[in-house]
Amino acid sequence: MPTIVLATLNAKFIHAAFGLRYLLANMGGLREATRLLEFDTKQRPVDIAEKILALNPQIVGLGVYIWNVTPITELVAVLKRVRPKLTVILGGPEVSYETAGQRIAQMSDYIITGEADLKFAEVCRDILDGSLPAAKIIPAELPDVNQLALPYDLYTDADIAHRIVYIEASRGCPFSCEFCLSSLDIPVRQLPLEPILAELRRLLERGVRHFKFVDRTFNLNLVTSKAILEFFLDNHLPGMFVHFEMVPDRLPDELRELIARFPDGALQFEVGIQTFNPEVATRISRRQNYELLDDNLRYLRERTGVHVHADLIVGLPGETVECFAAGFDRLVALGPQEIQIGILKRLRGAPIARHDTEFQMVYAQDPPYEILCNGVIDFATMQRLRRLARYWDLVGNSGNFLKITPMLWRDGPPFQSFLEFSDVLYERIQRTDTISLATLGAELFRWLVEIHKLDAVKVASVMLGDYQRAGRAEVPEFLRSYIASTPGGSARRNATLPKRQSRFVRADP
Repeated sequence: MPTIVLATLNAKFIHAAFGLRYLLANMGGLREATRLLEFDTKQRPVDIAEKILALNPQIVGLGVYIWNVTPITELVAVLKRVRPKLTVILGGPEVSYETAGQRIAQMSDYIITGEADLKFAEVCRDILDGSLPAAKIIPAELPDVNQLALPYDLYTDADIAHRIVYIEASRGCPFSCEFCLSSLDIPVRQLPLEPILAELRRLLERGVRHFKFVDRTFNLNLVTSKAILEFFLDNHLPGMFVHFEMVPDRLPDELRELIARFPDGALQFEVGIQTFNPEVATRISRRQNYELLDDNLRYLRERTGVHVHADLIVGLPGETVECFAAGFDRLVALGPQEIQIGILKRLRGAPIARHDTEFQMVYAQDPPYEILCNGVIDFATMQRLRRLARYWDLVGNSGNFLKITPMLWRDGPPFQSFLEFSDVLYERIQRTDTISLATLGAELFRWLVEIHKLDAVKVASVMLGDYQRAGRAEVPEFLRSYIASTPGGSARRNATLPKRQSRFVRADP
């Protein structure tokens, strides 16, 4: 039986607890006495407690995040009710700030704040030796990244087959964007490059083809960026897919040349833009050069096969709907495959809270602490924007309606056109989830043909092409009367890439 259990609730099964693997890798002499258990938020806390307690541990360490704090609070309550003497140690961003008043903090025994890669093992050793920590809140000293044991051997064969494999080459963020907890980090620290490349090689040999780098600013250090990109070029295999988060206004020629050599769809860049309004960006301490940003995005879309996932945030202090709409339209014109419309969250400890009074920022009290209204966007309008964000993800980002989506704004700017569609869609179906593809497709078809008076046969042909491009051979029932015959063998999705991204890969000429 293990003495220590490390556990968390992932947002989905496909996710892997990267932070807990780092903790386990650095347990030293306690590694053999430690068990890693992963659950997801769909599982009942009482059932999770049963599995943990069946191992009869002395210490349970739990990773707490914005997406799992509610069920983990219930989990801790069950653990402490059934085994009051069990030592529960918490860590993670959700409990690293503003712990006073948090129910989960009150029920736990200790909370380690900060990067606990080495501190967790130290605290466990002290507890097992009978030397209890003097305080409940235990700040972790910043670990020397050169001394950390890397966790990649802890990805099991099952993980490799069924889960996302996370990688990091650096920690920290050089920017101070107030909506993000990374604004509290010290400057970026690079992990030793050669050990990272060696681990990547071993993962490739074990069959990993999809890699997700968690670095906040992958392209900040040119030497590291080039070395990792060159590694993936030199070792490229069919179906390889690599995700990076990049600084949008930093793409020097050396990186451009490397990026352009990758096959279509092999790279995904997550590009955080958040706002195109310089005044709003300055207000939240975000620095970016918009001219360079525009040029870089155009280059990526026109000269490379990179899948670009760009982020905008609704609800930033002082940003009106009109201002957000202008930014959205500008981004649509730059052509990223995905535009993620995020709703502003007031994360615990994030400096964005300093604007609450001046800009009348009102957030939900419960996770994920999303903005409800502010001084320039009332609650009803924020709800409309929340629905727009959800519907945009289903329509504009999914790849299921690649050619149909631009037809929605034939008669007006993209934001306003899609908002009108979003309003009517919600009025008709009264929900934002559990919407079947057939229902969504039928509503889009109706909107374009009945409301905008587009030619039904042409719309049906375009929509069928979208369906088949995404790998489906059937003709939806609502299109059958407009399709003269069913073309065969036209499903063109690249099955070696992640499903969503593969739908955007250019069709063969």
